[in-house]
Amino acid sequence: MATRENLRNIAIIAHVDHGKTTLVDQMLRQSGIFRANEQVEERVMDSGDLERERGITILSKNTAIMYGDTKINIVDTPGHADFGGEVERILQMVDGVLLLVDAFEGCMPQTRFVLKKALALGKNPVVVINKIDRDGARPAEVIDELLDLFIELDAEEEQLDFPVVYASGRDGYSSLDPNARSGDMKPLFEAILKYVPAPQGEIDGPLQILFSNIDYDEYTGRIGIGRVERGSVKNGQAVTICHADGTTTHARIGKLFQFEGLRRVEHETAALGDLIAVTGIPEISIGETACDPEHMEPLPFVRIDEPTISMIFMVNNSPFAGKEGKFVTSRNLRDRLFKEVETNVSMRVKETETTDAFEVSGRGELHLSILIETMRRQGYEFAVSRPQVIYKHDANGQLLEPMELLMIEVPEQYVGAVMEKLGPRKAEIKNMNTRETGTSHLEFRIPSRGLMGYRQQFLTDTNGNGIMNSVFDGYEPYKGDIPQRVQGSLVVFETGETSSYGLFNAQERGTLFVGPAVPVYEGMIVGQSPKDEDIAVNVCKKKHVTNMRAAGSDEALRLTTPTVLSLEQSLEFINDDELVEVTPLSIRLRKKILSQEQRMKQAAKKKNN
Repeated sequence: MATRENLRNIAIIAHVDHGKTTLVDQMLRQSGIFRANEQVEERVMDSGDLERERGITILSKNTAIMYGDTKINIVDTPGHADFGGEVERILQMVDGVLLLVDAFEGCMPQTRFVLKKALALGKNPVVVINKIDRDGARPAEVIDELLDLFIELDAEEEQLDFPVVYASGRDGYSSLDPNARSGDMKPLFEAILKYVPAPQGEIDGPLQILFSNIDYDEYTGRIGIGRVERGSVKNGQAVTICHADGTTTHARIGKLFQFEGLRRVEHETAALGDLIAVTGIPEISIGETACDPEHMEPLPFVRIDEPTISMIFMVNNSPFAGKEGKFVTSRNLRDRLFKEVETNVSMRVKETETTDAFEVSGRGELHLSILIETMRRQGYEFAVSRPQVIYKHDANGQLLEPMELLMIEVPEQYVGAVMEKLGPRKAEIKNMNTRETGTSHLEFRIPSRGLMGYRQQFLTDTNGNGIMNSVFDGYEPYKGDIPQRVQGSLVVFETGETSSYGLFNAQERGTLFVGPAVPVYEGMIVGQSPKDEDIAVNVCKKKHVTNMRAAGSDEALRLTTPTVLSLEQSLEFINDDELVEVTPLSIRLRKKILSQEQRMKQAAKKKNN
């Protein structure tokens, strides 16, 4: 059994917004990876446009630094529960984890989720209490919370004895003293070398590489990213790929890369414990093993949690179809969705009875909305249905539904409004306490169905002062009916262009989503009705011109500012009989049945039945 003392592989895991990417930034800067005159952006690891815009990590990223003679491979992981599939498989590649916790917020839902996965895989976390310079920081209490969480998750004795480093990712210092307010990242680097085990195994044994990630390059095709679990590998070497379905194929390593800073650098060889990227294997998928042809021994791969939410993606059939998108056919849509599944392990795509529609399942609304937004930016045009939870049945045939652990932080005066709204949504309160700052911390267990459409209401009820986070927490027996959206929609009466006069008359009927001079079609939704039924509005109506003048007739029409819904808000707003039309330039809401006459006939038929 050989040990590579000059190598460490770590993953940084944490709840969203606890500062993982900012901390990695500082580690890169202070390790001397960048030239003195090199222009480096903040949050350099968040390379995607969507990641930068939203300030979240969506895809895990590999980087590597040198500290003295030791190479430290670092994997930055997403913090949102919806991208948990990314976290789970990355933990397979590393020997230790840095568990990052905000010194003010403490343990949050995703902290529990990522820690549970790490402990189950036998990883011993190094705890980093980040943002110790923040007002209201409470490092001692947070460590007590963490200890309780470790015990609750059945951690081993060795795991309970976790080392703690205090840090400020923003200001670039770390310390073993919670009161320190200056310094550098050296104490953190030293803790990694001391507490993260070096890779161990058979360095002279037959080759085994476990692939945990897939990248794609237009020129070289699929790139497999994984870890050398045994032996060594070199450029051009013949290997056998052991696929997930039990079949094998022969291949040859094209180019071999290792990570240095933010770059992939070509190497001739790699050995036990190295994190590598390889080209030349077109059929490689996540979770598969490349072996020595003489010793075909596939490695077991972690089982990824199943999706909990599904949506129907369909070809856009509105009157405006094909005007704004580049890819509009069912073939375009099908190819793109099945390509996504190859690299997104926690997503599923199923064909439906019709060739124009596909059922896409993911971890949550955010997981699916990121896919929709990505496709939209790539020039795709399509329509999506309201998200639905995925039910299961137990051995006795009982209906089960997905549950969420919901954590809410709100100023004390809003607690009543939050409780009032969550009651009908079948939420059960599990814990409640008040922070020193006067903020209330609430914990609930709630059906995933109950959270759909609630986020917007929550922001309204708390005047934007509340923070809400949730994470999947298993399946439980069906909790009964949950009231849906009580307000109806304002539906366009005829195809045309919105006019100020038409909107002025319509705004008395409810809240508008569009302004003047916007092209609309019959059956398109342009607002929300305060009543529980849909109202047809003529927003294209023009004022009749006469030669008569009356007092006040020439006064300017005062229009209220329309409420423009984002993609996530649109998905939350729609009912079962509505769709969101997504194009590169527009997001429109519409009825599934566009004709008002047809909708009335269907409603009458339903009533009679």
